[in-house]
Order: sequence, then C-alpha cells, then structure tokens
Amino acid sequence: MPRLRTKLIAFLGLFLAPLPTADAFGPTPNPVQHSAESRLMAEFARFATLTDGTVGIAVRDLGTGETLAYNGDTLFPMASTYKLAVAAKILSLLDAGSLSLDEPLMRLGRPLPVRTLIDMSLTLSDNEATDALVARAGGPQAVNDWVRAAGIKGLRVDSNTRDLLARAKVVGTGYGDEAALESGLSAAQRDARDMPNLGFAADPRDTATPRAMDDLLAAIRLGRVLRPQTTALMLSIMERCKTGKARLRAMLPPGTRIAHKTGTLNGLGNDAGIVTLPDGRMFVISVFVMKDHMGHELRDRIMAEAARAAYDYFLFAPDRHTA
Repeated sequence: MPRLRTKLIAFLGLFLAPLPTADAFGPTPNPVQHSAESRLMAEFARFATLTDGTVGIAVRDLGTGETLAYNGDTLFPMASTYKLAVAAKILSLLDAGSLSLDEPLMRLGRPLPVRTLIDMSLTLSDNEATDALVARAGGPQAVNDWVRAAGIKGLRVDSNTRDLLARAKVVGTGYGDEAALESGLSAAQRDARDMPNLGFAADPRDTATPRAMDDLLAAIRLGRVLRPQTTALMLSIMERCKTGKARLRAMLPPGTRIAHKTGTLNGLGNDAGIVTLPDGRMFVISVFVMKDHMGHELRDRIMAEAARAAYDYFLFAPDRHTA
C-alpha cells in the first residue's frame, strides 16, 4: 500500500503541474516588436472602418520575409494591377529569346514597339496597349500559366482588359486608359458614376489576394522570375507610374523610391508596389478596396495611409532575423 500511495501522489503531481507556456517551445517573442506589430495591425483595421466596402492590405519586408496582412487572403478584383503579370510574362519571352523589345504590335491600327507598349501599359495603364501585349503573350491563359509556373497562388488572369471591363459593366468610361478614368469629370460627377458592381466583386475571375500580389511583386523584385537586366527594366518603368498620385506614394516622404501599379474600377481602387527605405531596405505593399460607395478620394486616402503606416513600421521597428 505505501508503494501504491507513493505512485498515486507522483501521478497526481504530474497531472496537476502547470503546462509549459508557448514560450517553452520557441524563442521568447520580442515585446517591442510585438507591440509595434499590434499597433500596425490596429491601424490597418482603423483604415478599413473608413469605407463601407472591404479593405485588404498585405506588407512584406523583402529582407526578412516578415509579412503582416489584413484580409490578406480575401480575393479582390485586380483591375489594372493585373498588368504587372502581363508585363512580366512578355519580358519572360524576351529572356527566352522569343521576342524583341523592338517588335511592332498593333495598337488601334498603328504599329508600336513592344517596349513602348509595356511603358504605356504600366505608366499610363493604357488598355489597348495592354491587350496588344496579352495577345502577343498568347492570350490570358498564357499569362495565367506563367503566374502558376512562377509558383504564385491566389492570383488568376482570365481576361484581357476589354473583356474584363465588359464584365465589370464600367459606366461612362469607355475603353480608354486608367488615367482617363481618373480625370475628365468633377469629383461629384465621378463619384455619382462610381458605384460598385457587387456581382463583379464576387466573381473569382481576374482576382488576387493581397498576399498573392505581394508574392508577384517579391518574385519580380528579387529576380526570381526575370533576368537581372529585364528585372531592372520592369522596375524602372514601374517607378515612372503616372497614375495614382494620391495613393501609395501620397504620404511617403518626398523622394521615396516606389515602383508601383494601380487599378481602378467603379467602387474599387488598388495599388501595389515596392517601396525602398532610406537605408536601402525594401518592402512590398498591396492595398485593395472594393465594394465601396464612399468615393475615390476616400479609397485613395486608405491606400496612402496604409503605405505610410507600413513605411514607419519597417523603418523604426526593432531588428529582426533574416528569413
């Protein structure tokens, strides 16, 4: 009996002992970093309350791989941000030796070299230039196949721009470029026409999650999908983007280097880009806003606020281990 009593006491002591904390299974989290992350996520959540629609934000440090996201796995219509995938696919053909930048393609019945069409597509978001490139790439499916081959999940290309706009039933904008969509009307006139198409927003075609768009940006910037010279060419064009001046770049410190691409449709605004910090470190950021009835100025503000919050976080947050 004494021996049985001893075993019983030992068993109960083991059973009643406190369980080890999560810290026992790994390094102790940096409390300063944890606090900074919490503040950034709280800011992202606050930005989302500014709209009656849905906001998605994903940011990633390209040096460490650290990623923070709000609705990061939600699908959003890409609008013209899909043109990044089109340009990358075309430049991959250049890398393969099956295309020349001087090769002429037809835009509105006029031959223009591939290099000009890429520039027009990424800096002006020119739709006709983009669709000439989509056709040369082999169609939307060929672009989508390239995305899959690059290992990017959660981003799909199903249409050229003409078909995408027809499906979106864009009101009062025609088939022009994004710059035209952003101008030519007073704010009141534009917002009166700027009502979301909820059916289109729910369609899985031509969509991406914020995380997936970050994956695409990271793959381009880190040279995982294009040769160094081709990567440099694409980034240099993205740095000259003329649309979305009130979006990601608007609240960044003057002179901040940013390579980005915008997307605009009724009730929808996107911007995705690569931001360089003063010390040379870089982060990617994708901000999508859909199903919004509040107007383009509010959507632009959300994108600008998110970019500045991420900039400050990555600039001032404590040191991290490289991924």
